[in-house]
Amino acid sequence: MTIVTSREIAQFRSELSDYPEAMQALDVIEDCEGDLEDAAMALAIRAGQQPQINNTEWLDVLARKCRAAICQQEFREDLLKGSYAGAIKYLAKTPLLPEILATPVLMYVVRQGVNDFCEPLDGQY
Repeated sequence: MTIVTSREIAQFRSELSDYPEAMQALDVIEDCEGDLEDAAMALAIRAGQQPQINNTEWLDVLARKCRAAICQQEFREDLLKGSYAGAIKYLAKTPLLPEILATPVLMYVVRQGVNDFCEPLDGQY
């Protein structure tokens, strides 16, 4: 279980206030008391997906599916500085996931540690 704090949610809100889908996702994350896996599952179902594995594994698999996009040097540097808008905007436009899931995926990556998450791709960019 990956829990984000109300402070982290507020930080994402201030950074992503221009993105309605992100704001909706943050509302659901808040409703799930910061539990990213539960929120991501609820958002996936809302987006018409039917994940077949448990919540914890599913969010991790989804994040890894997006790893190459998230770990591009420009986004990685922004994420390490606490700037999320560029990565959210990019992820939301890719066919990798429904737009509503970009926010919980990115929050999951930030919570795991951007450098740790991107380590398998180090040296490839």
